Amino acid sequence: MLVDSHCHLDYPEFSDLDAVVDRAQQAGVGAMLTIATDLSRFPDVLAVAQQHDNIYCTVGVHPHEVAKADLADVDRLVELAAHPKVVGFGETGLDYFYEHSPRGAQQDSFRRHIEAARRLQLPLIVHTRDAEDDTLDILRTEMNKGAFPGLIHCFSASQSFARDVVDLGLFISVSGIVTFNKADGVRGAVKGVPLDRLLVETDAPYLAPVPFRGQPNEPAYTRFTAAKLAEVINVSFSDLEQATTDNFYRLFKKARRPECAHPKPNPKPDPKED
Repeated sequence: MLVDSHCHLDYPEFSDLDAVVDRAQQAGVGAMLTIATDLSRFPDVLAVAQQHDNIYCTVGVHPHEVAKADLADVDRLVELAAHPKVVGFGETGLDYFYEHSPRGAQQDSFRRHIEAARRLQLPLIVHTRDAEDDTLDILRTEMNKGAFPGLIHCFSASQSFARDVVDLGLFISVSGIVTFNKADGVRGAVKGVPLDRLLVETDAPYLAPVPFRGQPNEPAYTRFTAAKLAEVINVSFSDLEQATTDNFYRLFKKARRPECAHPKPNPKPDPKED
């Protein structure tokens, strides 16, 4: 099975959640992580996760939302993460492309999420756009204070950034961007990421992969991103599927792996396999 490691199932595009989950399962996507973007919406995010055994969630404040709400208190984040369905923090990070929130406030919020992740040793979901240098500086500084797990979600940065965050111990999650015609830079960057550090995601309802580009994205389409990623890094689809699923449960330790999805012996990769 595959895992959609980042989607937003509380959004109105997914009003028929049962149908969305059914289509995902039919496509071989056996688990989903729905991501919080605002503490005021967290009850809705948690409610989605509670409806299905194979859906988990996070708690956090997206950098776009920092200016619209009170900065997330570390103790409050930790308290909310005690729920068994909450498996990580975020999404958080820095976005200097849109700058819907002041940079200083984004950085402060980012550090608070990192502290919560460090306290509970739950993964940090990092959003970064046009902010590679500051993102890396904060990650390095905070990692020196004490290690914490995490990932860069919807990776669209440089090869050097990928190498640096992997060196810090973080994972990289690849979205439908990897299928876009003009995404040669992303494809080149992820080629150097070790297979044991990769995850796949949709960021649904955004960034639908080819051949669904321009349509609302959904977890079922994780398969198309995974297929392209397998092609890019020259491994079989089955090996990519197994590795990214193993990586998800290795990183998100609170998530319970379905009985039917335990690791299998890892055969030699066959790049020619469909």
